[in-house]
Amino acid sequence: MGRQDAPANAHEKITYSEEVEIIVPAARMADLPPYLFLELDRLADSRRQLGRDVINLGVGDPDLPTPDYIIRAMTEALHRQINHRYPNYLGSSDFRRAVAAWYQKRFDVTLDSVDEVVGLIGSKEGIAHLIWAMAGPGDLVLVPDPAYPVYRTQTVLAGAMPYRMPLLPGLGFLPDLGAIPESVWRKAKMLWLNYPNNPTGATAPSSFLAEAVERCRTYDVLLCHDNAYAEMSFDGYRAPSVLEIPGARDVAVEFYSWSKPFNMTGWRVAAAVGNSIAIKALGLMKSHLDSGVFTAVQEAAIAALEGNPEAVFERMNAVYRTRRDLLVDGLTKAELVVPTPKATFYLWFATPRAMTSAEASKFFLEEADTVVTPGSAYGEQGEGWLRIALTESEDRLRLAVERMQAALSALPRA
Repeated sequence: MGRQDAPANAHEKITYSEEVEIIVPAARMADLPPYLFLELDRLADSRRQLGRDVINLGVGDPDLPTPDYIIRAMTEALHRQINHRYPNYLGSSDFRRAVAAWYQKRFDVTLDSVDEVVGLIGSKEGIAHLIWAMAGPGDLVLVPDPAYPVYRTQTVLAGAMPYRMPLLPGLGFLPDLGAIPESVWRKAKMLWLNYPNNPTGATAPSSFLAEAVERCRTYDVLLCHDNAYAEMSFDGYRAPSVLEIPGARDVAVEFYSWSKPFNMTGWRVAAAVGNSIAIKALGLMKSHLDSGVFTAVQEAAIAALEGNPEAVFERMNAVYRTRRDLLVDGLTKAELVVPTPKATFYLWFATPRAMTSAEASKFFLEEADTVVTPGSAYGEQGEGWLRIALTESEDRLRLAVERMQAALSALPRA
């Protein structure tokens, strides 16, 4: 940057030229929008600095505590000196065996713990790195719209092209796989699905998953199923694994996370399971980018699965079901049309009074001191929708509903 050659005498003063070069990020960064939840946090903080009591229903970050038995396992693991060294890049043998055993117990799916399981520093990391490992320039990646933004942004960063699959309410927020042209299927490398779904809360029947597996087998497409909300369900519903579908292991990878079911978002631990070729590629990519999950966290994750997870899920879902019903009832009284989801801890509903998503989100922040997520942040098809996360106590949710009701009642009628 205009620096002169170093002087022969080391004690001689080094001078620099007057010319200053501008530091410019890589061109690919211009394709990235501000990360949604970072921006929501900024807006909420700006209101708090004005002395406002802001209720943040924007981020899907559980407010419930990590179960005590998992914390105890972590504490014990921290005192084992061997755990202070580099972890296994792919996850310890014990961790991968525990994941395989859980899939056998929970989904009746048999996995090879060596070739079909890899540990992740949270699903977000694994999703990004799998895209980089499997897709590149000229490839198409089939991405739902609306969807978790990482599917699209990492496709763009990898140099591949996202092909948007609309998730429409008339189809139960399932993509119409039959409407995708054959020419697109033939160029596609990956198909991303996420059920139970973020942001819509929709669920997918096994018949739909079977159709997705069959199409991916026909066109040699890797089916990637983000199953982060598998354990978060209500009213008798229980989410399946895509790997339960016959033939799925030939073409599918699934992501299973500890974040939501065990309230461990900050612990950053997950696993990818399924097709051995994709799992091997993901593991190779990760070995060049990170050093694996802290072994003590892996031991805590094993304890989570081998303890009494069903009791954890039952307690958690009872809390979220009560919160769901409170919000649905309160917002319906405010003349909003809010469907009752069978899974996830999200509500997905149309904006009031023909507002855009951004207008409605700004309205509730400014008039009700409540953060709700604009659906447009999840894609073009999210325009006209809002998402609420049930991640505050009942008292705070009740207050948020009261504020939102009051704000809406003050609006003039059309």
